[in-house]
Amino acid sequence: MDDLVFYDTLRQALWIATIISTPILVVALIAGIAVGLFQALTSIQEMTLTFVPKLLAILIVFWMSMGFMTETLTSFFTDRLIPLIGGL
Repeated sequence: MDDLVFYDTLRQALWIATIISTPILVVALIAGIAVGLFQALTSIQEMTLTFVPKLLAILIVFWMSMGFMTETLTSFFTDRLIPLIGGL
């Protein structure tokens, strides 16, 4: 395998990983800021209050974006990696 092909495939894989993880990370950030703001306004310092809403938000977004993630990874494997493995 040529170095150029290797680095291009690696670049594309990292970009796909970034695109796939963005919805979950954005929702975790927004939920964390909202819970932190709520805790600061009410002076409630409960550890489960930070964990449970973020976990629920992440699970909901993961469930909603699972089709997009699967389609993106499947297309990357079938279009890029399988031909490289097969030597095409």
